[in-house]
Amino acid sequence: MYLDFLVKIPFVQGKITRRKKKDVVYIEYEYDRIYDPVRQYTFPKRVTIGKLSETDPELMQPNQNFLKYFPDAELPETKNRTSRSSCLRVGAYFVLRKIIEEYNLVELLGGYFEQRDLGLFLDLAVYSIIAENNAAQYYPDYTYNHPLFTNGMKQYSDSTVSDFLNSVTDDQSIGFLNSWNETRNHREKIYISYDSTNKNCQAGDIEMVEFGHPKVDVGQPVFNYAVAYDTHNQEPLFYEKYLGSLNDISQLQFMLDKAFGYGYKKIGFILDRGYFSCENIQYMDKCGYSFVIMVKGMASLVNELVLEHKGTFESKRVNNIYEYGVYGKTVKHRLYAGDKKERYFHLYHSISKESAERAGIENRLNQMTLYLKKYQNKVKEFGPGFEKYFNLHYDEKTQAFVLPEERCSVVERELDLAGYFCIITSEKMSAKEAIELYKSRDTSEKLFRGDKSYLGNKSIRVYSEESARAKIFVEFVAMILRCKMYIKLKEEMKNLEKKPNYMTVPAALKELEKIEMVRQLDNVYRLDHAVTANQKTILNAFGLDANHIKYYASEVSKELKKAE
Repeated sequence: MYLDFLVKIPFVQGKITRRKKKDVVYIEYEYDRIYDPVRQYTFPKRVTIGKLSETDPELMQPNQNFLKYFPDAELPETKNRTSRSSCLRVGAYFVLRKIIEEYNLVELLGGYFEQRDLGLFLDLAVYSIIAENNAAQYYPDYTYNHPLFTNGMKQYSDSTVSDFLNSVTDDQSIGFLNSWNETRNHREKIYISYDSTNKNCQAGDIEMVEFGHPKVDVGQPVFNYAVAYDTHNQEPLFYEKYLGSLNDISQLQFMLDKAFGYGYKKIGFILDRGYFSCENIQYMDKCGYSFVIMVKGMASLVNELVLEHKGTFESKRVNNIYEYGVYGKTVKHRLYAGDKKERYFHLYHSISKESAERAGIENRLNQMTLYLKKYQNKVKEFGPGFEKYFNLHYDEKTQAFVLPEERCSVVERELDLAGYFCIITSEKMSAKEAIELYKSRDTSEKLFRGDKSYLGNKSIRVYSEESARAKIFVEFVAMILRCKMYIKLKEEMKNLEKKPNYMTVPAALKELEKIEMVRQLDNVYRLDHAVTANQKTILNAFGLDANHIKYYASEVSKELKKAE
């Protein structure tokens, strides 16, 4: 096939020839010569590199061989062929576009964004998933070799992205959250897993950034970010961003009010122990919300209860919950002094957990003992961590440390509690039902880890309040899409006899990125090769097959041709 532009016929002394066939003059290039010793004759090796222009004898219409043998030749700039790669990675884009269609996100977001901005917003969300990055300066690199949601698949610069983020308003994000939650089923009983994280930030112009209570303190101010996740339908429902100085306990009641405002009434909450307080429990009771909270067996709240029932269920087969490798028992008890209701305490024991915790206790005590002995007969003060496990004896005259005496009763009590944990629920249910509910929280926790690790959102990389809020909004939509990918792949894994290692989201994205469209000589993009067996397995999780990929590829090809 011949390219749709003209170039000058290259001048290479003795290497260019013209050969006329019918009414067309072909330009040939001699790229090699081979000597035949038998015939004692040299045979030239020629290849056609173009055909002569009908209007100008110094120009020709080149083909792919011309690009091969003259790679440094100057091509017409009007074609702008450097703005988009000749090879587009389309597999992951097709899957995410299918999810966007299923969630009706174009219509939901379209109510709050103009058409141009809507495409760019979706591209930024998809970019953060595929590239595992949210930095605006690398977005043009992504657009170079990926199809886009913008009109005509228009590519925008990083400065345009920054301007767009600055233009996104709270009305747009709040409006989307209202519309998104309005489409959820409010009649069914669901449990919402609620968790928060904090992110370090050095930008001084962002008001919500303050010094607070970070999970990992690196000496920088933070802001808090929380997500409510529907464990039944496995979907993120809404998010919150609030000042870095506020702790989890103080924010919970405001989240409960928001859940009510979104129309959720028949709900329960699955909470981490960091949200436990008498005031929060009383507020949930007042709102009519049920709750599920997990606490460790060594926590003062439940350790007496554990010791009281120890030995009554740990080896009873009727109490075995084999799916989670634990034995469980349910008892009723008051949650705190003055509690007007009896709650359901689900006590659990894990043999493997007991072994690991006992080993941890022994190792910790051995290390503490060795440390203490290093300072025998020396003046040294030790913290409360040592005083918890040891009676520390000092010389009355010199105040030198003499001897550590292990507090056996304290150590034995911790060893007795090793391997136990407790889940507290406000509603009556079995120990198995309670742990199944709490374990459904695992997806939301992976959601948070994925947000920082796989969406590039460990840092927001902006320096204004408007951009920060917009980035968080984009991040939430990306989280919705990536979460659906995770759920679909996980469900498909259950149907497979083997457990292939390419069915995780990061691995699946890498595999899907191998589905490529290449631009050929007629300037049309076409699929480069057939879909592989591994890719078919991944696509099947999303209700797609090779025929869908061919159809989507033809549509993308038409869009690109129309845009050009």
